[in-house]
Amino acid sequence: MRRLPWLNALLFLLTCLTTLMAGAMHRGVDPLADPGWIAEGLPYSATLMTILLVHELGHYFASRAHRVDATLPYFIPVPPHLFFFGTMGALIKMKSPIMTRKALVDIGAMGPIAGFVIALIASAAGLALSDVAAMEGGGQSLVFGESMAFSFLSWLVLGPLPEGMGVVLHPVAFAGWIGMFVTMLNLLPVGQLDGGHIVYAIIGKVQEKVGALMVGVLAALGFYWGGWFIWAVLLLVLGVRHPPVYYWEPRLDRRRKFMALLSMLIFILTFMPVPVTFG
Repeated sequence: MRRLPWLNALLFLLTCLTTLMAGAMHRGVDPLADPGWIAEGLPYSATLMTILLVHELGHYFASRAHRVDATLPYFIPVPPHLFFFGTMGALIKMKSPIMTRKALVDIGAMGPIAGFVIALIASAAGLALSDVAAMEGGGQSLVFGESMAFSFLSWLVLGPLPEGMGVVLHPVAFAGWIGMFVTMLNLLPVGQLDGGHIVYAIIGKVQEKVGALMVGVLAALGFYWGGWFIWAVLLLVLGVRHPPVYYWEPRLDRRRKFMALLSMLIFILTFMPVPVTFG
């Protein structure tokens, strides 16, 4: 008999609260001083939680389809006063090994693809609600980098921006931006990240060299954005090598090859060398 997932539910509710608080703070409200205005954070919180939930459920249902024992998602709440996003994402825990290449592709790719689709829709809808304003500069405000996917959406929805103008993101667009950023991080071709699963399923042991190269690239990019130094060290600690699978099918079918290629395309389209700067 399965136990009720009380911890999963509690973490989900706490993350709803911390992202709600973060969304309110993005709107200029202090939810601790003015709790009555916390509903201002609902568009941001609902959008981001939906993106994260769809991503993790993509992994969960793919795991179930391949009879891999996996937990329900564990969300990670963070007080928004400590971390601007209000959460450090979510994860599921694999309680049994992934046995085949096909399972690696399905489990690794379903989460990012599903989450990216929702993030894409959210970004487009949020950009339509966003304002275009003059950029003041002075190094006092956060400027969020744009991936190729987000830049194209911005151009498509808002058109070319006049010189000196910038987009003030609506909370829904900001949640979509975070969704793309999280998707990109998960698709790094390192270790047991989603990207590591997919790349190992395609090229086998050569994935270790690709993972080591990726860590080197992140370390180099750390001179432009310090957060990449942290990621490079974290990935080295976790390990760049993907563990072997029990059964190596001689070839993957077209659907798995397409999913793998689509995932890598999403990684390229969402990658940002400098995610955040002060402007």
